[in-house]
Amino acid sequence: MDAFGVHILHLAFEEKQMKMYGAGDLDKFVKDIERYSIGMDEWFHRMGAVHESKENYPPYNLIKMSNVRFKLEVALAGFKKDEVKVYSENNKLFVEGHSSRDDEAIEFIHKGVAARDFTRVWTISDDVVIDEVDYSDGVLTIELQRVIPDHQKRKDWL
Repeated sequence: MDAFGVHILHLAFEEKQMKMYGAGDLDKFVKDIERYSIGMDEWFHRMGAVHESKENYPPYNLIKMSNVRFKLEVALAGFKKDEVKVYSENNKLFVEGHSSRDDEAIEFIHKGVAARDFTRVWTISDDVVIDEVDYSDGVLTIELQRVIPDHQKRKDWL
């Protein structure tokens, strides 16, 4: 604690390594965050809102290309490009699909491709931006990149 009574964020080191928390240490982790941080309440609100998608449709892959690049592949068999909408808002990435096919007018012997309407939501960090979006061959590809904001870059003052 400094002279003004403000808690200062510090890292716990053991043998020159940052302390790692496991799933069993969640309570200790939260207490340490509350004790040694300022302004982290928004982070906790975001973590609580991570699971906004109600179902596991459509299936997807999340691929780590490097430490700063990621690729999201969403399987959208049965959807045309103009039936898919991708947008971001308030640290959320939304993928929506609205099929215009009239399944009532079709007599299926077997229906294995589920082209039903959906909204899929992912929470994205403040330091992640969407670089590129492509839809081809029934696969939606979204490339994302982590950037270091100017206020987090190293600054030498003296």
